[in-house]
Amino acid sequence: MKGRALLAVFAVCLGGCVHRPMLAARARDKALVEKLVEALQGFHGEAGVYARHLRTGQTAYVGADEVFPTASLIKVPIMVALFDSIERGDAGYDAPLVYSSSRAYADGDLLASFMDGSSVTVSRLAHLMVSLSDNSAALWLQDLAGGGAGVNGWLEGHGFAATRVNSRTPGREEARERYGWGQTTPREIAELLAMIRQGRAVSPAADDRMLRSLAGSFWDGEALSQIPPYVHAASKQGGVDRARSEAALVSGPSGGYVFAVLTKDQQDATWEHGNEGFALIRRVSRLLWEHFEGRAFEPPPGAERYWKKQ
Repeated sequence: MKGRALLAVFAVCLGGCVHRPMLAARARDKALVEKLVEALQGFHGEAGVYARHLRTGQTAYVGADEVFPTASLIKVPIMVALFDSIERGDAGYDAPLVYSSSRAYADGDLLASFMDGSSVTVSRLAHLMVSLSDNSAALWLQDLAGGGAGVNGWLEGHGFAATRVNSRTPGREEARERYGWGQTTPREIAELLAMIRQGRAVSPAADDRMLRSLAGSFWDGEALSQIPPYVHAASKQGGVDRARSEAALVSGPSGGYVFAVLTKDQQDATWEHGNEGFALIRRVSRLLWEHFEGRAFEPPPGAERYWKKQ
C-alpha cells in the first residue's frame, strides 16, 4: 500500500477493524501497529499483516481483514479438511493410492516425476503438499477431502468467513478469476495456524501431526530466514507473480506468536531474492521477532545463498 492509503487503513484499524465471530476481541499493541505501518510504507501494491502474541493476546494488524489471493497458502485449509476426513474415517492416513500421470499438474512437482502405476500413501502426499508445496499432491488431496466444497464446508462450519478454495469448485468461478486457487485474509489464515497449535482444529492428535508437518518447510528463505534456526517455527508460503504470502507460528521464549503477511497487485512480479513481496515478508518477520522477543537476530553472511524461494 502506498503512503496515504496505508495511513487511512491505519486510522481505521485503530478505530476498530472488523472482527470475525470466531475470534474474541484482542488488545491492540499500538506501538507494534506503528512499526508495521512504517514497514509497509512505499510498498508498490496492496499488503496486509496480522500478528498476535499467544501468551499475552496482544495483536497488531494493518489490512488484516482484506481478502487476498492465497496461492499455496490454501494448502493449509486443504490439509485441515483432509485430516478431518481421516478423523471421520472417510480417508486413511496410510492408505495406499495408485498414481496416474493424469494427476500431474506442474513439471516442477515431485509427484509429477512418479511413474504411472506407482503406489503412494496419503501420508506421503500430505508431506509433499505441506513441506515441498507440491501442487499435484495438493490437488489430489483436495479431491480426497471432498473437493473444494468439502474444504469450504469445514471452513464455513468453523467460522472462517473469507477463506475459501476457488479452483475446481463449482459456483466459485468468479472468485477464482479474481483470486486464483484460494482466498483468505491475514487474520483468518494466522488464526487457523493458531487453532492447529492449540489442538482445536481437528483433534489434538491430528493437529499435532499437522503442526509437525508445517515445521518442516523446504521454503525457508523469507519469514523463517529472519528467525534463529534453533527456535521452533511452523509456516506455509504462497506466491504467484503479483502476490506473495506467508503465515507462521514462532515458538519464541516470550511465549510464541502467530502472524501472516499477504500481498496482491504487486508491481514487482520477479522471482528474485529482492522481490518487493519477499523483502516485505522478511522485514515484517524480523521486526516481529525483535518486538516480541526483545532481541535482534542477524542471519550469518552468505546465508541467502541457501534460502529457498517459491
